[in-house]
Amino acid sequence: MGLTWKKGVLTALLGAAAASGLTTLILILVEATSVLLPTDTKFGIVFDAGSSHTSLFVYQWPADKENNTGVVSQALACQAKGPGISSYASNPAQAGESLKGCLEEALMLVPKARHQETPMFLGATAGMRLLSQKNSSQAEDIFAAVSRVLGQSPLDFWGAELLAGQDEGALGWITINYVLGLLVKYSFSGEWVQPLEETPVGALDMGGASTQITFVPDGPILDKSAQATFRLYGSEHSVYTHSYLCFGRDQMLTRLLARLVQSSLTPLVRHPCYHSGYWATLSPAALYESPCVRATPPPDPAQNLTVEGTGNPGACISAIRGLFNFSSCQGRGHCAFDGVYQPPVRGRFYAFSNFYYTFHFLNLTSKQPLAAVNATVWEFCQRPWKQVEASSPRQDRWLRDYCASGLYILTLLLEGYGFSEETWSGIEFHKQAGGTDIGWTLGYMLNLTSMIPAEVPAQGRAESYGVWAAGVVFAALTLVVTVGAAAAHLLWPQG
Repeated sequence: MGLTWKKGVLTALLGAAAASGLTTLILILVEATSVLLPTDTKFGIVFDAGSSHTSLFVYQWPADKENNTGVVSQALACQAKGPGISSYASNPAQAGESLKGCLEEALMLVPKARHQETPMFLGATAGMRLLSQKNSSQAEDIFAAVSRVLGQSPLDFWGAELLAGQDEGALGWITINYVLGLLVKYSFSGEWVQPLEETPVGALDMGGASTQITFVPDGPILDKSAQATFRLYGSEHSVYTHSYLCFGRDQMLTRLLARLVQSSLTPLVRHPCYHSGYWATLSPAALYESPCVRATPPPDPAQNLTVEGTGNPGACISAIRGLFNFSSCQGRGHCAFDGVYQPPVRGRFYAFSNFYYTFHFLNLTSKQPLAAVNATVWEFCQRPWKQVEASSPRQDRWLRDYCASGLYILTLLLEGYGFSEETWSGIEFHKQAGGTDIGWTLGYMLNLTSMIPAEVPAQGRAESYGVWAAGVVFAALTLVVTVGAAAAHLLWPQG
């Protein structure tokens, strides 16, 4: 009787354990649903080797992509110490050394596990374009030096190259329109979507040696050499773009001073764009080192000259106009200056780099009307040098040049590119947009992500809270019943 009772209890306990265990297994396997686990983050690094300085930018994006293009954000910006790499023509090794500080910062940010798969690229712009024209072997030595330093890092070095002016303009356009959400944006439903039909923003860029204009015209681009086409987020984009070498701020100032030196009959050069009361001594030989200055050096280039400011904005504008060839566009439609084809400007524009820096100094970045901008620049140019120095106590090496830069920007935009009083209100001056520095580097990285394979998100399994809780209860019940059955078998008195 006792053995029969014992067998009945053990059988019941084992049956309950089996039923509870089977229920637990069914809850785990049948009620679980497949989910996509969060993807890893990819990184990319771009050096912008400009004419006056070099900057490094680190970008990051989810490993899965949206329509074959990464959704990229800026993770780090670092400015290398010293001037642009083109300044190291006589000491190429130093060009490579100048990049090490920012490179170390980038290596600290990017996880070590991602180093070998993180692409790194250096793009050199107008400063190196000019050096390549002047002395190609020196330019090659600099590229070799920076490639040695960057190639020794644990990152995936894609090379150091000369960036074409057209590419610089088009990539800057991509950057602005991406950051403003005009290429792709995140919807309330949690999806990346193409914006509705909105006119993209035009890009106005000015570096030290070149300036670029890029926009979508209101009609076909008649000169195909001025057209850039690319595919991002599943859509084709076609823009007009042109880069003017030697029309960047630094080269403009050099060309302007060289013209005034050429036209002066004495060693005293009167400069209408420098403030009255300003004077300096300079060696004219340095002016003729730039390929942008095509005038003949004086018979005795070692003889120093004295430059005296006269603070005359009207004469300054006349001198600046001499840097342009406006007559080459007479009788021609769709022409900017120097005989360059350009459709009429259209829509909103973002002006950045030296456009922004100059107008920021002059407090003209708040969308002031054209009349107010003109009046402000003219009033500034007419201030005596002592007053200008007193109002800017911080050391600003460009202080004497803001008058010339301000009037140059007005001349370039109005008489060169063809903006008017009506279209002026469409120009906005910015350094950043959405917390991201504006320039060609982000546009380059967006294009680059289309060549980097996406990673498929890992598959996982998930359950609702109720199902999970029931599974835990039945698993615990299975354990309790199994332990009870074992205890009953071991501890039940033997009859």
